[in-house]
Amino acid sequence: MQIKRTLTFIEEIAEEAGQHADPPLRKVAVAAIIDNPFAGRFERDLKPLTDASAGIGRTICSLAISMLAPHKAQSYGKAAIIGINGEQEHGVSMLTTVFGNVMREAAGGGKAWISSITKRAAPGTTIDIPLAHKDALYVRSHYDGITITLPDAPLPNEIAIICAFANRGRPNHRVGGLAAGEIKGVDGLT
Repeated sequence: MQIKRTLTFIEEIAEEAGQHADPPLRKVAVAAIIDNPFAGRFERDLKPLTDASAGIGRTICSLAISMLAPHKAQSYGKAAIIGINGEQEHGVSMLTTVFGNVMREAAGGGKAWISSITKRAAPGTTIDIPLAHKDALYVRSHYDGITITLPDAPLPNEIAIICAFANRGRPNHRVGGLAAGEIKGVDGLT
């Protein structure tokens, strides 16, 4: 499957509630728009979508990590928006471990499960992509998200596959829990 278009997003927060963020929080997302070969019909075997997600993932994750520079990824999340002639399952099939492992590799490793969301929608929809620490889900400082809008995608027979990364936790985080510096990095939770 070929990528028809790529959309990129960068959000950088240098100040929050009057407090300087050092380093700034940079959140990035990249969406790949592809044709949905199963739009408008039921297909039992979605393996072709899962298999294609690896190559698509390498392309968009590489771009996202370059947009994060000079920072390194500390958190990640993934999403898919399926055009209205497709099924939600088409997007889910592209966000499995195959895609997740590509994201982990791009981030320089990662033990934690990758937060995700999928939905069917028309062009111009907004999606909130959840973010969590790449090595330990229990690090509350990194519970965050990035909101993006795809102005003219996905068309009814398309799928938008999205990766997102951030370089740090929320500015001014103060709700306790496991600190990033205390991660054991063994089980993906702590």
